[in-house]
Amino acid sequence: MTTHVLTLSCPDRAGIVHAVSGFLLEHGGNIEEAAQFNDPTTGLFFMRVQFVILEGGQERAQTLREALKELAAGFEMRWQLHDAAQPMRSVIFVSREGHCLNDLLFRVKSGLLPLDVRAIVSNHRDFYQLAASYNIPFHHIAVSKDNKAQAEARQYEIIQAEGAELVVLARYMQILSDDLCSKLAGRAINIHHSFLPGFKGARPYYQAHERGVKLIGATAHYVTADLDEGPIIEQDVARADHTHTVEGLTALGRDTESQVLARAVKWHAERRVLLNGHKTVVFR
Repeated sequence: MTTHVLTLSCPDRAGIVHAVSGFLLEHGGNIEEAAQFNDPTTGLFFMRVQFVILEGGQERAQTLREALKELAAGFEMRWQLHDAAQPMRSVIFVSREGHCLNDLLFRVKSGLLPLDVRAIVSNHRDFYQLAASYNIPFHHIAVSKDNKAQAEARQYEIIQAEGAELVVLARYMQILSDDLCSKLAGRAINIHHSFLPGFKGARPYYQAHERGVKLIGATAHYVTADLDEGPIIEQDVARADHTHTVEGLTALGRDTESQVLARAVKWHAERRVLLNGHKTVVFR
């Protein structure tokens, strides 16, 4: 028995759910979990189905995959089919703030995140011992204005060599070039330490303190060439008041950042996030 996840999007019309469920039954699939959403604004339909193949294993799964191409063509579907048992191969980027990195690694080690962390990449050496404690290769790649292109070429080389399906920017405080953003479209998640679209860019806690906010937040989003404007996956907030200093807001926000990023990464790794233009559909 093997478990698989099918995700799809297509123009909305009658009969999609019936066609998909009937197709899976015909090919020996038993649905365990299903969710769908039709967006009246775009006219698009989104669906995630988790199902088991009771007999035939990977051979039957391959037959199903080939047959699915014909079904998808009839509905103009964009689709993906994945083995749910395979953890997502990932690379984590970090700078000098390690709380998100530490949280992710602990969750992976504890079996709470379905990730296979293949490497940690940093523009500083601060966390090489942490990486070693989890037996994960650590790559120090210094980044400056003069070597940015070469540094990103090396970073992308590592991503490709590890077969990474996901890149997590766990408080990586470098702006990626448009070229690298394009190469990682839909598979790079950043954590920004504000409730976007408020306080974009650098030093958001300083901006929040200056404005005397009563809520501070964190946002996990896909990386795009437009700084801090990629499709949002998850957000959360913590209450603040007039007594909080910038340092106090920063400390308060760390837990929120870690939790928001972990949820976004988990949902992405479980194939629960589908892109809908500049927004996302998240089947929690």
